[in-house]
Amino acid sequence: MVKEENLNKKRHKLFLIILKFTPIINALGCFLNTIAGYFDIDLQVLSYICSTSMTSWIFIFIASYVFKFCLWYRMLLYYILIINGLNTLDYYVGIPLSDFNLLILYLLIAGITLFTILYIHVKHHKKLTK
Repeated sequence: MVKEENLNKKRHKLFLIILKFTPIINALGCFLNTIAGYFDIDLQVLSYICSTSMTSWIFIFIASYVFKFCLWYRMLLYYILIINGLNTLDYYVGIPLSDFNLLILYLLIAGITLFTILYIHVKHHKKLTK
């Protein structure tokens, strides 16, 4: 009985660790794939490993509320949603931007997301130190 409880706790911790780092890996993969795509480097492996379908995105987003992850964690999820939405829009409709301007747009979104995460992180730690 005690071993089973220990095993369940370890599985629970492993699940939370995987859940916590999945958006980080996905966001990093989206970012690297965008830069590689600009230089005409086709990284199919990166697309397969780091891409997120909407169903898995919804699951991770709901799980972030269930397990009470912080707001900066959800900012990564918003970044993934925006980038995937823009990629889908560009694929099916076409965004009338040159490759360079599209890269700049993606880098702007990444920069805004990173500055927002940094702001949230600093704001949260200021509350803890007061």
